[in-house]
Amino acid sequence: MSDEEDVMQKARTRFDDLCRALNMDEEASTEAWKSYESMSRNFTLEGNELHWLGCALYVACRSSVPTVGKGTAEGNYVSLTRILRCSEMSLIEFFSKLRKWQDMTNLPQDFRQSTDRLERNFTVSAVIFKKYVPIFKSIFKAPSEEPPRVHRSRKQRRHPCTVSEVFNFCWVLFVHAKGNFPMISDDLVNSYHLLLCAFDLVLTNALMCNARKDLLNPDFKGLPEDFNNKDYRPSAGHFCFIQQLCELHDGLVLEAKGVKEHFWKPFIRKLFHKRILRGKEDSLTGFLDPMNFGDSFLSLSRLYEEHVLATGSLDERIFTGEGANENIGTPGPCLCEGMENQDSTTYRLSTNIPALALKVSTPLTGRRYIQEVRLSSPLSSAMKSLGRLHTLLSGTKHGPSAKLTETLRGCARDPSGVIRQRLKEMFDIYSQHYEDSGVDRKVMEKELALKYFHLAEALYYRILESIIEREKMILGDTDLSCILEQDIFHRSLLACCLEIVTFSYRPPGDFPNVINIFQLPAYHFYKVIEVLVRSEQGLFREVVKHLNQVEEQVLESLAWTSDSPLWQSLHSAKVPSCQEVMPPQYLEQNEETNTGSIPLTPVKSGPDLRTNSIFKGVSPSPTSLQDRYSSPPTGGFRRRLFVDPVEGEISVTSTSSSAPQTSIPKTAQASIVTAIPAGQTVFTVTTNNGQTMTIPLQGIANESGSITLIPVQMGGATLQSLSAQTLTGTLAIQSPVTRPAAKPASSSLRKGSLSLFFRKVYHMASVRLRDLCAKLDISSELRRRIWTCFEYSVVHCTNMIKDRHMDQLLMCAVYVMAKVTKEDRSFQNIMKCYRSQPQASSDVYRSVLISGRSQASITSDPNKQSSAADSSQDP
Repeated sequence: MSDEEDVMQKARTRFDDLCRALNMDEEASTEAWKSYESMSRNFTLEGNELHWLGCALYVACRSSVPTVGKGTAEGNYVSLTRILRCSEMSLIEFFSKLRKWQDMTNLPQDFRQSTDRLERNFTVSAVIFKKYVPIFKSIFKAPSEEPPRVHRSRKQRRHPCTVSEVFNFCWVLFVHAKGNFPMISDDLVNSYHLLLCAFDLVLTNALMCNARKDLLNPDFKGLPEDFNNKDYRPSAGHFCFIQQLCELHDGLVLEAKGVKEHFWKPFIRKLFHKRILRGKEDSLTGFLDPMNFGDSFLSLSRLYEEHVLATGSLDERIFTGEGANENIGTPGPCLCEGMENQDSTTYRLSTNIPALALKVSTPLTGRRYIQEVRLSSPLSSAMKSLGRLHTLLSGTKHGPSAKLTETLRGCARDPSGVIRQRLKEMFDIYSQHYEDSGVDRKVMEKELALKYFHLAEALYYRILESIIEREKMILGDTDLSCILEQDIFHRSLLACCLEIVTFSYRPPGDFPNVINIFQLPAYHFYKVIEVLVRSEQGLFREVVKHLNQVEEQVLESLAWTSDSPLWQSLHSAKVPSCQEVMPPQYLEQNEETNTGSIPLTPVKSGPDLRTNSIFKGVSPSPTSLQDRYSSPPTGGFRRRLFVDPVEGEISVTSTSSSAPQTSIPKTAQASIVTAIPAGQTVFTVTTNNGQTMTIPLQGIANESGSITLIPVQMGGATLQSLSAQTLTGTLAIQSPVTRPAAKPASSSLRKGSLSLFFRKVYHMASVRLRDLCAKLDISSELRRRIWTCFEYSVVHCTNMIKDRHMDQLLMCAVYVMAKVTKEDRSFQNIMKCYRSQPQASSDVYRSVLISGRSQASITSDPNKQSSAADSSQDP
């Protein structure tokens, strides 16, 4: 028997033992073993083979199976928790291995989406459980303070519930409620408010229940003032502690009360009606009574187990069970441990692992303006973001303001009716998308969709008003009917507002699903992002980071799909080079580029922004909406998102090697249209509105180091003798530096929406390439050659990027140019450095389009696709 056969025989033995432990049915076990055998032949499955067998069994279990009289179920009712326990795998290890298993087996998209939802639900619960323990400790007494249980006779079998039992009961009540609302089960904000509702209910029952005052922490600030009196009796009527809980634990009162009325109360009433919870149905109390608690807890746990098995969900009681730290994979807060032991650096770092999926990493292009805060809580960020959104919309009504209404009526063609009809159509599409097939849940799902859309609609009208005001500042009294009739602009703006609302409730948002719902091309959608960010100054920093990330997703891949309108634009216009779209002051200058041997490359970052910018990282831009949405060149856009010149700044460049680059204050506009001899020293003054003034210079350096200018003859025209003081005000011009003659630069940059798109693409690519080269220790000379290879691919072989990812071209350019220059860098090392970038995704290098429009893994080997399953390969 060969070594390979011996390994497979041992694996088969372990697999059979695993199936017996799980009581697995024959059909699922056969399917799982066939899948494992196939993957073992084609991949090197490193690590514990029992983990891979567990992944194979889970996938087989989640396949639809027929049931008697009810069509199909989502699986064969084998618990994921049991699979993990029997395969000796932690939850975090499971998600990591399962992602790779999905890639290797090429599972359908529906299965991947269900897995993503499962992981996201776990992540939300993990973040909320970190808040659950301290909130519980603030409301209830610590278990150590509980009096010992009194021995009772056989006739008195009902014991009052302990604090530990209440701790477990409250968590099960919360996770069961959360699992019954699919639309908010992965919604961080609403799930947290659902937790506060659970605390509110249990706290109310503790106050109303006879002799259960001993459960509560007397120092809890939300208790009635006379609670500590010996003769305290609860007052008649209903208690509500939502406001106190929100004030003490960073909740939003209006949001929490909305969740309580529309979700929590109907759900709890059903539990009382079905006698899952025992007590008084009219007041929703009594389940903490010794006669009711045991049956209530048992029935609730049994109902939750049925839900978990039926839906294939994770049993979230794992957080409160024994060995929770080992089962999850990271240390978590414990009810019985002191909080002082949980504030160590190791604890904070390890417990942040599940929360990484909810955090928005600052893109490389934005790290100059917004610093990365690694240890911030996703929950606190979400609450601040949503709080800022409510502040923005406070005082707004449902519909356009009086000022916006008047502005729209003042247009040559009033677009108000078209806007209302468009919003109605988009609402119908959005609500239809989120309607659930279940009759009981359909109303609640639609209510939540309605809430999201109405918030987005209010934000849409607010931002539309700001955009119109900004357009008037740029265009003056020009009629805006043409701009306001841009259907794609309005749809994109509303979709972007919906994404902001969704992100505020459910970080990290729902992109690109939001544009798929409305069938918006990504290439057109991205154009509204910068307009929105510039027009609305009150957006929370995390929202700006998210929108920056959304824009980069479009630039790197979504705009390059085969059905993108970008390709239609390229039929009538060629792809511009970097030098044709980037302002000269944003291009790297060196000796080789001056001689024309190497194309100009973008600099690392542009000029510093001034402290009086409107928004951190955002300054006024003279570009109008018409310029952004026009394919033909019509406008003078000057900078990318977050790096535009401050209002009033004029860029001065030289088209000759002998004139220095500098900045001067705005001067009177002038224009002389005449031929300038080659090699002539000139100043080119560019204003914000795109006008230029080219001044030919001849001069002699005087004793003070400045230049005395003399008249110049140009094609028969004589310029008046001008002094440097007259031309530049107080600017002292230094002696020119002699350099080799350079190739004359283009008199003006290419303009229009297509040029703006490629300017952003080139800037993003250059930032990522610089970061990659720095980590690979690649010299500046080789980096410039890599850029030349990349730029040539984009300009002359544009189809190469169709249905591919920009980062794939960058990594290939690095590998190829390092190879041909004998400075080899292994592709494995390139991928390792790439994975440290915030936008990195394993799909970029695991699934690559090859000829014939088929996918292949770039880590594959002709003989065996090894290392694709290596646990160390993912970020």
